[in-house]
Amino acid sequence: MLGIINIIKYKKLPLVFIILSSILYLIFAYDLARTDTLKLPLLYVGLFVFAYLVIKSSGFYFRILVIASVLFRLLFLFAIPNLSQDFYRFIWDGQMILSGLNPYLSTPDYQMELGALTNFPNQLELYHGMGSLSASNYTNYPPLNQLCFVIANLFPGHSILNSIVGMRILIIGADLGTLYFGKKLLEKLNIPSGRIFWYILNPFIIIELTGNLHFEGVMVFFFVWSLYLLHCRKWLISAIILACSISIKLIPIMFLPLFFKWFKKENGKVNFKKLIKFYSVVGVTLILFFIPFFSMEFITNYSKTIGLWFGNFEFNGSIYYLAREIGYAITGYNEIAIITKIFPLISLSIILYFSFFRATHTITELATSMLLTLSCYLFLSTTVHPWYLTTLIILSIYAAYRYALIWSVVIILSYFAYADIDYAENLWVLAFEYLIVFSVFIWEVVLKKKINI
Repeated sequence: MLGIINIIKYKKLPLVFIILSSILYLIFAYDLARTDTLKLPLLYVGLFVFAYLVIKSSGFYFRILVIASVLFRLLFLFAIPNLSQDFYRFIWDGQMILSGLNPYLSTPDYQMELGALTNFPNQLELYHGMGSLSASNYTNYPPLNQLCFVIANLFPGHSILNSIVGMRILIIGADLGTLYFGKKLLEKLNIPSGRIFWYILNPFIIIELTGNLHFEGVMVFFFVWSLYLLHCRKWLISAIILACSISIKLIPIMFLPLFFKWFKKENGKVNFKKLIKFYSVVGVTLILFFIPFFSMEFITNYSKTIGLWFGNFEFNGSIYYLAREIGYAITGYNEIAIITKIFPLISLSIILYFSFFRATHTITELATSMLLTLSCYLFLSTTVHPWYLTTLIILSIYAAYRYALIWSVVIILSYFAYADIDYAENLWVLAFEYLIVFSVFIWEVVLKKKINI
């Protein structure tokens, strides 16, 4: 109690900003539609301004920032996500497993054709809520993510809101885990530990993860924990935890080649024995996670769904959209089939370049390589949903560049597409978003010689 009194007495200014932020978060959570293209960016930018003021005015006073981090997340606890409808599919998949069914083997459309299940609460509401795109495709969420959906559905009661609260508690817990291991890793690297709050108190992170229930936050928790263990030379446990991260979201799998130079002998050469063991542990752990769902039909369905997401859908692209317009100008058609064969090869080449020709002997070097390779991958992607930036933001905490933080601000412009009844994107708005992103990216990565860590 005495500690709280001291905070109030000596830290009045950050408390004012925390209160103002709380008001904006409440409005964002309970009185906002994603089609409101005026209210949405004003609230969003306002929250970034107050987040900056909270962090700066507190002087990185740890207790104040932790209280603010938890408070802002709890404000969303009973809110229905208003920027994404993916949570309906999350609950659906969890209920499928609880009903004794494999969620990878049937689409919601097919399941509804078979008729309603008696032990499947809110089946019709979930089906209509997820939308036709999700309902017509097989699930693409890895096994450990599916376990999260199951746990959320085990919370008392059978309402959709109860499952939402369950998922929120899991995501908030993961963020607190990221705060714990993220801070410890910064301290191990002799980097100011307060830097972790540029992730934890980032309004983008709070809104997209706690607010919209995207499980990238759980993936990041395992990922940061794995990096911490790797830095502590506990590479065997690190490999297991890294596999957990991949089994939440597949994104970290593209980082595996970047560990090539991490394991080295005293003479500086690559320790292939340790490297192979590391990869083997990751691979075996992943296989164990997938075994409960395994069948030939699962392989077919899962690979088909992943292929669709990477090769058929378009949203908030940058370089891809430029290539698409060039294709239209030359042939008169959308050359997505050709472009999506070439761009992955470019992304792979970039990953291999960083794996074999860039130093990754420290966590800072490794994080920087991960940040740049994932950024290039997203720049070339057909689809860049806002929550895809989560990994970039956590990596920027340990890396040498900060452009991902700027991107987390301007990414809100991508939601302007939802103001159109056909979800048509305004290419001028996207051009403005990426003009800012690429300007900062080029300045930091190409023009600026050195950044102090």
